[in-house]
Amino acid sequence: MNHSGKVDQDDIVRARNVLLASGRRTPREEVDAYRVLAQVSPASYLPLLARALQRLSYDTSSGKKHAACLALCEEAVAVARSIDPAEPARADVLYEALNTCQRELYDLGRRAEGLAMRAEMLAIGRAQAELSGDSVVKGLRVWAAGLSEEGRYAEAADAMTELVAAILPDGPASGGLAWSLLEWIAALHDAGRSGEALAAFETLVSMEAAEAANDRGPMACHLYSLIGYARMLDVHGRGGQAALVRQEALALLTELADTGERKSWSGYQASFWAVLLNFSGAESDRPAPDGPRPPSGAAPLQWSPDAKRRYFDSRHALREEVDTLAARAAEDPDQYLAELVRLHRVLTVRSAVYWENRTHLFAERVRSLFDDGVSLARRLSQHDPTYGTRTLARILIDRSTFHTAAHEFGAALDDFRQALSYLGEANQPEPADVRPRTRTHEQLPRPRKIGDSVTSNSPGYQQRP
Repeated sequence: MNHSGKVDQDDIVRARNVLLASGRRTPREEVDAYRVLAQVSPASYLPLLARALQRLSYDTSSGKKHAACLALCEEAVAVARSIDPAEPARADVLYEALNTCQRELYDLGRRAEGLAMRAEMLAIGRAQAELSGDSVVKGLRVWAAGLSEEGRYAEAADAMTELVAAILPDGPASGGLAWSLLEWIAALHDAGRSGEALAAFETLVSMEAAEAANDRGPMACHLYSLIGYARMLDVHGRGGQAALVRQEALALLTELADTGERKSWSGYQASFWAVLLNFSGAESDRPAPDGPRPPSGAAPLQWSPDAKRRYFDSRHALREEVDTLAARAAEDPDQYLAELVRLHRVLTVRSAVYWENRTHLFAERVRSLFDDGVSLARRLSQHDPTYGTRTLARILIDRSTFHTAAHEFGAALDDFRQALSYLGEANQPEPADVRPRTRTHEQLPRPRKIGDSVTSNSPGYQQRP
């Protein structure tokens, strides 16, 4: 561009030559060329410039951010906003630019600005859904996660209820429904809507039962959902119903120990386990009040960068606390042993989620933590049989699910049977209807509208006989 503000013809020629050259051009060369040509033909080149700026901000091949990552992301948003509103591509280009920029803002700890961009993304998604007639609103999931991290659980639950209501009629064929159901359950639970959370868990269990029975999904995922459901029933004082669900889990785990999975699966079931383990661990976790808490029902991929960093980095301080408490508990078990068991479980859960998110060899990284947790819980059960025995059962079930995730089904069954014996459920007869149910997704309970009450007569909320 010359001093008069007009685009120099030589710059235009050079920019076009860069784009037409047969050799591979760098992201920087692309950005420079598009910046010139966007002034000449904005309709054609502004979308291309916005996307090129995003590519320049982060090198996917090396996994490294540009030194001016945020400035490039903000420029991409500004470029996308400058596209003529009449251009059909504008909404998608702006949504992508906002999405890239909000991640960088969260990474830098600028959470309020990041959440504001997520709100704008949701507004774009709503406008697009209204125009297209699509019931699924793009941006709801990331908006709900952002709300949950800020402790705005009621709003997060409403957002996930809206999302699940839109995607549930299509069933699990796309593969994403189960993950959304997990997030929905956690959001409802965190919002204190326990009846709806239990009904949502029943929906997940029914779907996983149908998928496993028809060889469309792993038996392990059905097992994890049953165990998670039983734990939530216990939390809400429904021990009798929880015991029946555990008998169903026992029958399924016995089959897994005898025959293994009926089919080979890609391995995503370990991630499913990690999410449910983290969700169950939230009951004993006590996060610091001065920072974000990851959505307890979401996979780490859905967490904001700073929440993820804070959660995983906490493992080092937790390890030190556990070691300090171990010495104190040896001298004064009355005061310190129960807290040591609780804190060790927090460390175990966070470590399991961390390593499962990074390597398929996660089992060897965390095996000793699960074993040590059981040993500590045995000490507690001997010292305080009333409280410690149920704690031991819970931690044995944790290790049972770990063994299942590691495909060690025999060891998983041994732990689960021990846990049931400590709970007084080892010799319970299996009810006639406790085999996995095979309801299709058309028969699954539908999400209630926001504000609907939940009673014992609500669909999907009935107690098992």
